Amino acid sequence: MAATDFTDWNTDWIADPTTLAARLAAWQGQPAVALDTEFIRERTFWAQLALVQLAVPGEIILADPLAPGICAVLGRFFENKGITWLMHAAGEDLQALRMRCDALPEPLFDTQAAAALGGVGAGMSYQRLVEQVTGVALEKGETRSDWLRRPLSEAQCRYAADDVRHLHALHADLSERLARLQRDTWLAQECARQVANEREQRPEPWPHLAMRSAQGLPADNQWRLCRLLHWRDVQARESDRPRTWILDNELAAALSRLSAQDRSHFDQVLDSHPKAPRKLRDSLWEVVADPALVPADFPLASVEGPEQRNQLRRLQAAIRDASERMDLPEGVLASRRLLEARMRHGRWPADTAAWRLTILEPLLAPLL
Repeated sequence: MAATDFTDWNTDWIADPTTLAARLAAWQGQPAVALDTEFIRERTFWAQLALVQLAVPGEIILADPLAPGICAVLGRFFENKGITWLMHAAGEDLQALRMRCDALPEPLFDTQAAAALGGVGAGMSYQRLVEQVTGVALEKGETRSDWLRRPLSEAQCRYAADDVRHLHALHADLSERLARLQRDTWLAQECARQVANEREQRPEPWPHLAMRSAQGLPADNQWRLCRLLHWRDVQARESDRPRTWILDNELAAALSRLSAQDRSHFDQVLDSHPKAPRKLRDSLWEVVADPALVPADFPLASVEGPEQRNQLRRLQAAIRDASERMDLPEGVLASRRLLEARMRHGRWPADTAAWRLTILEPLLAPLL
């Protein structure tokens, strides 16, 4: 697809790696490059990278990652540490880029995180943020498009180009806000944490805590459920299938309640469930039958009593007051999940940003 006239910026579709390398070489001196991706993740564990959009003021490249050699060129370009990469809500985009391009763009400037720390709003969509900052109302019609089809329609290309066209304007506005509030280091820490978490690929250590069905189960059963969920995560990654396609939550909870000595009951439960992973039955039984002792630091999912609810309310009230004083949107300073982790374990999660700890620990320690 040659350059088109559906925007006032020069926009090119590139599926040839030599052409892409030459275009990107001309961008090496750019201080910032806008970046976005389109991907599909309905039937896989890993996001399937379908399109990579890059922009500098006046120029947009729509790079086709399905074309041989394109991802290798992009991966080399992402290793350029002299460029600040402008993205919005970068989490899943980073995963897609790491898997296909074997590289992560950094340093990162995430405009969604910047808007939250700058007091504009928490969890804002790209469309809403663009309209609030620039006054431009973007189309939303291609959100659920099939981005793996070729050729893409003109409407899809226009939508994809819009996703990077305004990131430079957002970057300029939000950088000024953050500098004025002396929060630019906060954003740098948040963005570095995002990239580090994607690079390290640390699975959730205690996935059972997110399941309501775990509450009230004996410790042995909760530990078995936790191990079942870890097993599911490994299987999903290796087979590139969604977690619940491997083992849904209902069956995982049922298996966690079984006796570790009763194989016949295990088989009966498995065979009665319509979506059970029967081909993985022996591997699954090994998890259920494993007599592993509950670790000393294993956190139990417990039903909140009045004391825990009251304590959480006190913490949330303190966070609200502090957020109002600092002109931070609600939920930015500390989420409920973060507060519950501090209450449950007596410490903050390892990846909590330093700027947060500096504020939260002196504020909440007296209440805990």
